[in-house]
Amino acid sequence: MALPLELMFVIDLLALFGIFAIISLSLNLEFGYAGIPNFGKLLAVAGGAFFIGAVPGRILAYLFGVINGLDYVKDNARIMTALAKILASNPLLSVVLLVLSLILAAVVGALLGFIASYPAIRLREDYLAITLLAMAEILRTIGYNYEGLIGGTLGIAVPDPFRWVGGELRYPLATAVIMIVTVIIFLYVERLSKSPIGRVLRAMRDDEVSAEAFGKDVVKLRMKTLMVGSAIAAVGGALYAFLAGSVTALGYNRVTHTFWPWVMVIIGGTANNIGVMLGAALFVTMRKLIIFYKSLLQPFLPFDVVWLEYLFLGLVLIIVLIYRPEGIIPEKPSRTLPPKRLQEIMKRVES
Repeated sequence: MALPLELMFVIDLLALFGIFAIISLSLNLEFGYAGIPNFGKLLAVAGGAFFIGAVPGRILAYLFGVINGLDYVKDNARIMTALAKILASNPLLSVVLLVLSLILAAVVGALLGFIASYPAIRLREDYLAITLLAMAEILRTIGYNYEGLIGGTLGIAVPDPFRWVGGELRYPLATAVIMIVTVIIFLYVERLSKSPIGRVLRAMRDDEVSAEAFGKDVVKLRMKTLMVGSAIAAVGGALYAFLAGSVTALGYNRVTHTFWPWVMVIIGGTANNIGVMLGAALFVTMRKLIIFYKSLLQPFLPFDVVWLEYLFLGLVLIIVLIYRPEGIIPEKPSRTLPPKRLQEIMKRVES
């Protein structure tokens, strides 16, 4: 039984919202709290997706003897058909595949974050942003030209951990998993931002010299922040690869996976995770509505409707920057503990 069109619209909207919320939360951790202008967000997102396209399928093919001398890229359709039958009959294997793949994708993202931060972390903000942007383009170019990784321009299919559900329920299950992961990451980033580490990150963002004067290693803090943020973004890229069922280098670009998350963070409010979630929801919803109703809007527009989303979203960004430069929900000042509470803590420490 086919799901209603309106329900499919909502499910697709939630899936895209969850993925972009994850990416935006990672950017908010880096830029909103730590002040790191990461214009290379594509590096981690594509890294997580490319890992899903290159590794899990190959491992499963070797474990179950599906490869049998076949070329994983050229014979990808044949191999994926065999793996689909295995995953469809083994829900436990599918769940293990999904969980381990997301964990390993996060590790790959953290590694990419470390590699990107190591030569560039001591640069000033503008040079750091350019360097990170260049590194993201390097990875995209490798994926585009090296067919052995993810099939180059043609892309590659990935094992489907939701295959065991089958039919129309496959996409709703994938969306539910994405939303669960989104909530977990939101709670983690929210707790991290309110912890002593979050205070240190804001201190580093506001005045690096003062943070260093209080004994904080700014270089290591920025490096660790990039690693954590990249790990989170890589999970978003991995989930998108599983949702789409395939990975192609053409599907990952700096507009979609770098500039759009920046717009979401700026609209919602930097250093405010709830604001970022709201910004992601508004952005994804507006874009989805424009795409869904573009055929109806075309007769009323003096230009091609494909440009409408860029013009409209750009206009929204300008309006927000003019009237709400700190975002729809600006950063809330972190309050220190009252004197009595501090004295109680000191007594406990001394005793």
